Amino acid sequence: MRFLNQVLFAAALCGAAAFAQASPAEPKNGVEYETLAAAQPTESGKKIEVTEFFAYYCPHCNVLEPQLAAWVKKQGDNIVFKRVHVSRDESVAPQQRLFFTLQAMGLLDQLHLKVFHAMHVERNRLNSDEAVFDFVAKQGVDRQKFIDTYRSMGIAARVRRADAMMQGYNVTFWPMIAIDGRYITSPSQADQGSKSAKNEEQLNAQALTVMDVLVAKAKAEKK
Repeated sequence: MRFLNQVLFAAALCGAAAFAQASPAEPKNGVEYETLAAAQPTESGKKIEVTEFFAYYCPHCNVLEPQLAAWVKKQGDNIVFKRVHVSRDESVAPQQRLFFTLQAMGLLDQLHLKVFHAMHVERNRLNSDEAVFDFVAKQGVDRQKFIDTYRSMGIAARVRRADAMMQGYNVTFWPMIAIDGRYITSPSQADQGSKSAKNEEQLNAQALTVMDVLVAKAKAEKK
């Protein structure tokens, strides 16, 4: 009986060790995520604001999109989710203005995924104003109304705000996710502690797990 108890005890220890190895480690500040030196203003009240900095031309943003959309849906009313299309140079400026114009016209939910599909499946680079106008017209959008909005001062102001946010959040690569104006992470950063991801989908999954922790952390700090 004593020998049996020893065997059972040893098995329990092995099981506990295996569980500890399987359980994800708590993400570390400065490794899987960073805390901004200066917190940025948010507009979500008591809810947690989550902001994705992305670009339509970015292949990593394209791969992340379905996983991120599922994560946002799972979060429900727990968060307020926003997107910011980043600036780079004039060759991709039409894509940025396309995003903010769709946003201003209330067409983002309808056409956001179609833009990704056009760029990464159909190889339509959307790298000129006319290419953008032709694309939206084919989607049934009033061409002239879109052009008027696209060239408006309001869209120019949204682009300037995006530039200011990139500076405030120190966005130098994308996709990057900001949590409640205080924390930032990304798929590549989320794997720094474990180096366990084997492909991009796994990198994205690890980032979403880190984001779960950061949302909970930000929520606890608001209480």
